[in-house]
Formats: sequence, C-alpha cells, structure tokens
Amino acid sequence: MLTEAVIGLPDPRLRRYVDRYLGYREQAAGPVVRREAAGAFVVLILGWGAPLDVTDPRAAERGAHATNAFLAGPFDAWCATRTAGEGAGVQVLLTAPAARRLLGLPLGELANRAVPVDRLAGWLARLRDELAGLPDWAGRFARLDAALAARLAVTGPVDARLLRAWRLLDGSGGGLGVAALAEEVGWSRRHLAVRFRREFGLPPKTVARLLRFQRAYAMVGHTLVTAPTGDTHPAVAPGGGGWAELAARCGYYDQSHLIREFREFAGATPAALARPGSHSSNPG
Repeated sequence: MLTEAVIGLPDPRLRRYVDRYLGYREQAAGPVVRREAAGAFVVLILGWGAPLDVTDPRAAERGAHATNAFLAGPFDAWCATRTAGEGAGVQVLLTAPAARRLLGLPLGELANRAVPVDRLAGWLARLRDELAGLPDWAGRFARLDAALAARLAVTGPVDARLLRAWRLLDGSGGGLGVAALAEEVGWSRRHLAVRFRREFGLPPKTVARLLRFQRAYAMVGHTLVTAPTGDTHPAVAPGGGGWAELAARCGYYDQSHLIREFREFAGATPAALARPGSHSSNPG
C-alpha cells in the first residue's frame, strides 16, 4: 500500500524536460503485483528499500529483477511489476526527447526494456544513493534539480528536425499522419521513421497510437491521486457519454477500436480499468 506520495515541481528552467517529481513510500506485507500501461515516455525510478521485478510478458529478458532503481521504456505494450516489503524512492517521467538528451544515448537501446540504473548510467546510480541519504523530500527534489541541470550542461541538444517532429505529433495528440509529419520536417517517410525510431525508441506511427491511448487512459480515470493516508480516487471520471463517445472524442474509429487498443496497451478493457482498486503507477 502506498503510504506517502509527495509531488515536487522542478526548477522552472527544467520544466520543458520534467513536469514533476513524485516522491513515494509504500509498504506491502505480501507481494503486490501491478499492471503498468504502455507509454511513449521513459520512467525513471530512483528507489531504495524493497526491490521489485519488472516483467514484460512477451519476453522475459526485457525485464529487470530484484532492483529498486531502473529506467523503463518507451513500451508499446503493458508490463507488470511485483514487490513486497517497505520501499521508497522518486519517480520521474521523461518525454522521449528529454530522456534522449539527459541519458545521452538513443532510446532505441532502451525501448521495451527495463534496465537497472547501475548497468546503464553511473551518474544515476550515484544520484540514487545521494537521494536515499537525504532526510526529506524537499532536499531530494533540490538534489534532482541540480543533477539534471548538470547533465543538461554537458549533453548536446536533440536534432532540431526530430524535436520538431516529436512536438508536432505530441501537439496533435497523435492525430498527425506520418506522411504529413515527414513533409513538415522535410524528410522522406522512410528516413523519418528510421531516425525517429532510433532516437526516440518507437516509430512515429506507434507513438501516435500511444499518445491517443494516453489521452483516453487518463480520461477513463486510471491516473490516481494518492493521499498520505493511502486512500485513492480517480483523477478523471469517464463521463456520462459511454465508451463509444469516449472513442470518438479520442480519435478512435469506434468503440471496438478503443477496446482493442486498451487490451494491447493496458492489458484490460476500459470498463475494467475504471473499477475502484484498478491502478498502476504510470499515468495516462
């Protein structure tokens, strides 16, 4: 059970890379298994205490085991986490362009994988140890600010045309077609797809689907707000129009299209996810 959740706002100069930090503490007497939805983002967990397993049901070697600090994604299908005991840490959600710059490596090397930070980035492993040694969340968030700013000072910017392609696709909520996207940035469709997938982890068509899904997933109310007491409630209600209306609002062909995408990306139907007690730690 999540016993503490504290949101921290990064320094304003970092807001285009990170919109928030989430400090958490949880305690589980027995194993807790969560199904984590797919997303076009990168999840950074810098934790201490009880370790967890991250499992991709499609391929065991893509997961991470008995770790409390890891990087995951982007993922184009759901995965599962399992933990028991008492743990704490900070979760940071990064857009693909932000992760590409901060990590200094093409996200094609990270897509559909969860990797312990000590195998991928020494500076993140050291940062985790520093955060664990600090006495409060305010100090941890300030240390995160300093560490991310230091990384940005020594890493180069993402290719301008790739960054424009990402922003156009994101700004359209996944509604811009690949042909139109390629025309906007002055590349062929093939060249855009190859470069986009290498640098951001997934091809633009898949990212478009995930962006549309993330919007629908949030509207279902699957992003939860957790109070210090551990009580949870949906942040967004589905609304009174039914699933067909939600499908139309989010750009799906019909209700069955919406349900297929939810099964693939979240492992359950929208109705199942809207039930109380159904939750993951990934947002829409």
